[in-house]
Amino acid sequence: MKTVIITGASGDIGREIAKAYFKEGYKVAAVYNRNEKSAQSLKEELILTDSERIEIFKCDVTDEKEVISLISAVKSRFGNIDSLVNNAGISKIQLFDNISLNEWEEILKVNLTGPFLLSRECVKLMLKNKSGNIINISSMWGQVGASCEVAYSASKGGLIAMTKALSKEVGLSGIRVNCISPGLIDTKMNAHLSKEELESVVEEIPLGIIGTPSDVAEACIYLEKAKFVTGQVLGVNGGMVI
Repeated sequence: MKTVIITGASGDIGREIAKAYFKEGYKVAAVYNRNEKSAQSLKEELILTDSERIEIFKCDVTDEKEVISLISAVKSRFGNIDSLVNNAGISKIQLFDNISLNEWEEILKVNLTGPFLLSRECVKLMLKNKSGNIINISSMWGQVGASCEVAYSASKGGLIAMTKALSKEVGLSGIRVNCISPGLIDTKMNAHLSKEELESVVEEIPLGIIGTPSDVAEACIYLEKAKFVTGQVLGVNGGMVI
């Protein structure tokens, strides 16, 4: 039975990813940082099916010591780490000339340094096993950039580049590294958008609909099973970015 670590598991997308892996029979290490209530409710929902395959872990993914401790704790609880989904992320809409250095660094630390730290520690284990799978959750704005989201776009673009480079480095060791690039997804992160703003975005989406967290989760499971796919960016955006 395989084990997966999912960061940002207390958020809308992270919860659905955790549920999807759990349904596939994985042991799930659901990682949160601040929203313990949401993480706990996820655990309580899943333990009704199997209490041995779900555990929540608190970790600030930007803190190297906490990440190392997390890996140790997951190994102790589940025995091994087979897959990693770097889902934790933050964003902020603001004009470029108003971005403070602290805001810039915070966004890059969570969205790019966090995945680096988690991936580095997991790769150490995966290299020994000659097997592993890493999925990074980026954004379509990491592919094409977004006005008033320069820091976010830069961090997600960096995550795409990291995905491609790492996949080339560890491929011969049986480790696959891919990236999912969501478009507009119905989450709390987009709750600030007005009805008019949502309608305006939907008009640009060829499928004419907004995505759901389960759409991203399903893409994760696809990449988990696609054994000849690595170094790729899978767009889950309704055709908005091709």
